[in-house]
Amino acid sequence: MSGGASSHRIRQATLVAGSALIVATMLAAGSGSHGWLLTGLLGLGGLLVVFAACELMILAVDGIGLRVRMNRYVAGTMAGLASNIPEVVMLGFVLAATPRVGFLVTVVTLHVSAAAFGIYSALLPRDASGSAEMPKPLVLLSTDLYACAAGVFFATGAIMLLMYVFDAGVHQGNALNATDLYVLGAALLSVELVAITRLVKRFSREPTESADHATTATSTTKGDAPTIAAVAGFGLLG
Repeated sequence: MSGGASSHRIRQATLVAGSALIVATMLAAGSGSHGWLLTGLLGLGGLLVVFAACELMILAVDGIGLRVRMNRYVAGTMAGLASNIPEVVMLGFVLAATPRVGFLVTVVTLHVSAAAFGIYSALLPRDASGSAEMPKPLVLLSTDLYACAAGVFFATGAIMLLMYVFDAGVHQGNALNATDLYVLGAALLSVELVAITRLVKRFSREPTESADHATTATSTTKGDAPTIAAVAGFGLLG
């Protein structure tokens, strides 16, 4: 679950700072001042707001998980999904303005996430044999799902390169049409859906605390659970 009061203050400060930066930048742009500096500040403010909103969505789901005593694996999975909502909203505005930029932002985000996962895997502690122990949920989900998602991206990239080289497709190799994007999105969403379903089915049946810590965990859950108003507030702000 997420951190305590200090982390809450950091998230609130991030949201306030990002919002203030956006407002100040837009006022400066409205007065006739333009340039790369204002664009960069506006982008920075937007990133701060999105980051804080994602964290607030995680807090909301964490609060629900504590109140209903949700399994920590399931709560973590649901919180991870909820944290994507602000990003999806942000991408909706980008797509409405410039669809190509929205597509590029989405692809770059997914590739950066994959790179971050690779770096995380490389930095995992090693045992005596030199092998890294992956987290249990990732191991039990099977590498087949990750290989499937990687295969979808590899095939998409290869097709895009071939279309560009040979001027193929409706847009003569310069873009994918709506059908192409629907197929790509359906393939990736199916991988995500299978992964979430398997994770929830597997870990919702397993105890996550030992018998020795059960009483402590229960009392901690009761004491740390936020109020319904706090959960609703986190969700609305996110």
